[in-house]
Amino acid sequence: MKESVRVKRRSFRQLVPPVDLAGRIERSSRMDRPIRLAALAVRRRIKPGWLRDLLHGVPTGKPLHPPLVTVSLGCWVATAVLDLSHADPRAARAVLTTGIVVAAPSVATGLTDWSVLHQGQQRVGFVHALANLTAFSLYAGSLALRLSGDERRGRLLSFAALGAAGLGGQLGGHLAHRLAAGANHAESVAHLVPLGWHDLCQLKDLPDGRPVAKRLGYIDLFVLRVGEEVIVLADGCSHLAGPLHQGRLISDEGTACVVCPWHGSTFRLSDGTVAHGPATAPQPYFETRVRGDGVLQVRPVQS
Repeated sequence: MKESVRVKRRSFRQLVPPVDLAGRIERSSRMDRPIRLAALAVRRRIKPGWLRDLLHGVPTGKPLHPPLVTVSLGCWVATAVLDLSHADPRAARAVLTTGIVVAAPSVATGLTDWSVLHQGQQRVGFVHALANLTAFSLYAGSLALRLSGDERRGRLLSFAALGAAGLGGQLGGHLAHRLAAGANHAESVAHLVPLGWHDLCQLKDLPDGRPVAKRLGYIDLFVLRVGEEVIVLADGCSHLAGPLHQGRLISDEGTACVVCPWHGSTFRLSDGTVAHGPATAPQPYFETRVRGDGVLQVRPVQS
């Protein structure tokens, strides 16, 4: 009986192999050269400033790409439902057009985010973009056919486009949920540091004016002493966990900030909020005090 169960389990694994298309793309280096050139072109075209911050979603504190893509995909799925139910062709055209129009800012936000990701993330994102570009082109062709009166071929082209959009969506899900692109990489700090004051180090052991990394339990902290004042943030950048203590200290519009050495995210030292992207989530910030014996203590600030 046990042997039969083993055989059945083995046969099931053979019949249903794990689907790892996104994983294979992530590990493939064949597209690295065009990816590097494309990412560089995007960064040169959309330089640091208000437009780049807007496309990343800094003003809203959330990435803009996911909600915009959701609107386009929702419209295109609705188009398929209307086509299958033989609804008024004008309704299908209106919904299809809405999806196409919203896709334009979706592309701009997606490319901006993609240009400052890690290599494996960019590989998957590149194919994700190609699939979505294919879907966009097919939907545009479908709309043109519908407007010319060829509803039948227009509907067929829309169904083909939905398949390409589905592939793009699957790769986008891999980017977000497996590779954590767009996620807040400093979010776990709040769960790893208990409330209350914690001893960190002797104040005299900290260099004056130069940030260092200090360990508190399971996390690393960015610690900057300026005279008798000490600023403490989570060290792992919320964008992609870059080490902030290796970053540059700058003044941005009169406010002291630290710039992540990996992708240039800029955080205000006063409270850890984002001054410039690609990060959209703030750095966890810690209150500080010095005991009478010179020990620096820190306490997480609850958001």
